[in-house]
Amino acid sequence: MRRTRAALLASSSLTILLTAACGAGPSDRPGIAEVRPHSGGAAATTTPAPAPPPSAEAPKTDLGWHDCAAATFNSLGLGAPPAGVIFECADYSTPIDAGGAVLGTFRNSAVRARLPRTPANAAPLVLTSGADRSSTATLAGLVTGPASAVLADHPIVAVDRRGVGSSQPINCLTDDTRRSLADNDQSAGGNQIDAMAKVSQDATIACQDFLQPYQGTFDAGHAADDIDQLRRQWQVDHIALLGAGDGSRVALAYAAKYGDRLARLVLDSPVAANADSATRAEQRVKGSEAAITAFAQRCAALNCSLGNDPRGAIIALVNRAAAGQLGGISANALLTAVSGFLTEPRSDQANHTADLADALSAAGRGDNGALNQLIGRESAATDSDGQFVSNCSDNQKPATPDRVKQLETAWAKQYPVFGKAAAIGLMACTAWPTPNPAQLPSTFDLPTLILGNDANPVAGSDARPSVTGALGAAGARTSTVTWQGWGYPVFTHSACVQQNLVGYLKDATLPADGTACPA
Repeated sequence: MRRTRAALLASSSLTILLTAACGAGPSDRPGIAEVRPHSGGAAATTTPAPAPPPSAEAPKTDLGWHDCAAATFNSLGLGAPPAGVIFECADYSTPIDAGGAVLGTFRNSAVRARLPRTPANAAPLVLTSGADRSSTATLAGLVTGPASAVLADHPIVAVDRRGVGSSQPINCLTDDTRRSLADNDQSAGGNQIDAMAKVSQDATIACQDFLQPYQGTFDAGHAADDIDQLRRQWQVDHIALLGAGDGSRVALAYAAKYGDRLARLVLDSPVAANADSATRAEQRVKGSEAAITAFAQRCAALNCSLGNDPRGAIIALVNRAAAGQLGGISANALLTAVSGFLTEPRSDQANHTADLADALSAAGRGDNGALNQLIGRESAATDSDGQFVSNCSDNQKPATPDRVKQLETAWAKQYPVFGKAAAIGLMACTAWPTPNPAQLPSTFDLPTLILGNDANPVAGSDARPSVTGALGAAGARTSTVTWQGWGYPVFTHSACVQQNLVGYLKDATLPADGTACPA
């Protein structure tokens, strides 16, 4: 039975304060000399060099930071926080709608990481991971491995998206609907695509009713407003911003709305700009297949428990799960654990190859304990109600059921690990009202750094040209640094990438386009 909005609100932990007033709210190459004919003795003229980009500034009025390392790392399943890293949390209030269409405020969360030697007056680098995984988790992953070159020069402040991570939670789905989304409704039997269409309708009605009247304020544009509210509270004119994965949508929306407030812009593993949902999903699947192949190669080199053909062993497990032969674990739940491992931001992730291999091989023998733990942890990190709302709020050009049925057959053959489940998963947001087109900058001349890799389980390499093209059309120069390893995001995994990032943050000088960093 469809729950009423009143009942949903009564059962929720979401508390929004609706008030009568809104809250507070250049190139390094020399110029090329050209010989031109004289033009009537006219005086020679010179074109002035463009002004250098502004610098980001240290906050004049900071947030009320408090230590939260132990609690955060424990909640993320990362164990004890690393010694020598200062990890702090803070909340701040943002208008539900910066334009005033909906009054009230929303509690947003930020976390800050720095080292004892980080200069006290250094401008922070703001990080957003969008809705892939909380920005808090991305930052925590960065500091789990060797000391970050970025943190030695700049604190990093990660801003969680609305309803994600430590920000004010959203609890709009029933347990049954949430479980059906997580399993691609495999237990329904029959045609999963038609079954998922019904699940999408139920989920959409529940969350739209729950969120009224602010159900339209969870897209990337409003997330960009939340970041600018942080800038305002800091009382600074310019910030440096890094958008990772889905966070690139937020970063590009910020450039479109507040481009004059950006001192630096970095896009790590950006998702495609202005692409339909099926194209974005296929790019993700291609990157995921490349990542699982790289994982399997490392696994085999380590003589891991998956045997001589780890990729083949994983495909066999996915097929068993799809046939209901893995002790109640659905194919999509299994892949949640695998893709969650591949997208885990911790900088020492490659050292944990045996963890995933052992959990999968045990499940193949009928022992699902370790795999169920992985599924639970990764589901908590990537499948919250807030992430469902945010993903659907940015779901441009959704695929039709007929198109999804075609892709289910084609992708199952072309991408044997992730393809079929990814196609069915396209139905999750099919009932959600189609949002406005993504916001992209129309005029933007800030040199922008792009980071990426081919074996990337969030965006792959095919997404980058659309982003560099959109920025180039707006007037920005871009430079891409690629990492030859597997995983996501790039900047948390590669010291070489971080050195290029530090150089760019210093004076906006871009490294040579096509710079490659070893795995």
